[in-house]
Amino acid sequence: MRSIIKSISGVKDILPKDVKKWQLIEDKARALLEDYGFSEVRIPIIEKTDLFSRSIGESTDIVEKQMYTFLDRDGSSITLRPEGTAPVVRAYIEHSLYVKEPIQKLYYMGPMFRHERPQRGRLRQFYQIGAEVFGIKNPSVDVEILGLLIRYFEELKIEGLSLQINSLGCSRCRSPYVEEMKRYLKERYKELCEDCKRRWKKNPLRILDCKKERCQDIASRAPIILDFLCPECHRHFEGVKEEGASLNIPLEVNPRIVRGLDYYTKTAFEIVSQCLGAQNAVVAGGRFDDLVKALGGPDTPAIGFALGVERVVELLPGEGLDYGSPYLFIAPLGAEARKLATKIMSTVRPLKIKAEMEYEDKSLKAQMRRAHKLGARYVLIIGDEELKEGRGIFRDMSRKAQEDVPLDPFDRLIEELRERINNQGCPGQKNRK
Repeated sequence: MRSIIKSISGVKDILPKDVKKWQLIEDKARALLEDYGFSEVRIPIIEKTDLFSRSIGESTDIVEKQMYTFLDRDGSSITLRPEGTAPVVRAYIEHSLYVKEPIQKLYYMGPMFRHERPQRGRLRQFYQIGAEVFGIKNPSVDVEILGLLIRYFEELKIEGLSLQINSLGCSRCRSPYVEEMKRYLKERYKELCEDCKRRWKKNPLRILDCKKERCQDIASRAPIILDFLCPECHRHFEGVKEEGASLNIPLEVNPRIVRGLDYYTKTAFEIVSQCLGAQNAVVAGGRFDDLVKALGGPDTPAIGFALGVERVVELLPGEGLDYGSPYLFIAPLGAEARKLATKIMSTVRPLKIKAEMEYEDKSLKAQMRRAHKLGARYVLIIGDEELKEGRGIFRDMSRKAQEDVPLDPFDRLIEELRERINNQGCPGQKNRK
């Protein structure tokens, strides 16, 4: 017997029992983003390696250790995308979207790839929903993005989240801060982990993001960039805080937030949950005002975010949300009843009523068990007795209430089903004898 081929470590199947949650997350995101004026863009999974090394930064963990990079057949270096912002910026420049409309709002959904140690909240293939706004430098758009995210999680009924913000400054104010960080860390060099010793010289801000306990302790006492902001960055950050407060957006200033990508400037933010362990960021984002120009485009301010779909799935409440279960399950008892059930299904599905039925000869008890497993809200029971009397039994599973519906004429039956389902079930309760 041949051995079973299993999936690669850190790459997971999304099975039907979970897909409905994923669709809910994606559908709500798509609807909300469209309401805010965003348009979907679909970017390639593979890109030229230079795109990421130039944008993310040569000294970042992503570029140094995590990217899936390999040579194409022509000898060029290509990479599975580790994040979505750089490809969206590349598309924005390549297709001259800034010429067609100075302000662009784009969103994307799909898998990203990083070679990391698989653990809770961190996979080698993971999915993100991201959005980017190009062409607006006013802090109002920063607040608009934050408000959008708060509304999104409210609609998903996810609670216990914290929205944390910081400013990473710009090249003018970041340089003196980096030098101050180097001086501070030099005195504590021996206490740093091996990764942070390497980061100390190339990119000391990465130390603020280290998960090792001793490095976190050192980082907690380090200088903060908010003390080094230039007047322009300071005004921008104050504008975000003031406008956020005026809209009752619960902002929490966290001066230790940094991003694992070098292109971020000014506003940086995370939405975190205490229910996810060490990998507690559900959303991360911020401004990248210099990236479009750095990749060969015009000088264009921009801001965006990326949401980790797997982490949102883990936080979804178990009750109170419609994950797309069938609205109607038809339980036929006998060959003639099954013919009618088939006709009913083919008629109600074009009416946007989700329907399923039992195709085999099974007892009513077995069929009701299957309806329950499918999560059906309503069940239509049709047996020999019902066919003779010209009535079916319509059962609301959540209320445990049921009443008769006419089977003839057929058009009247369909109208009754549509009316009852649209009106959330049946008002009365009659027991099947």
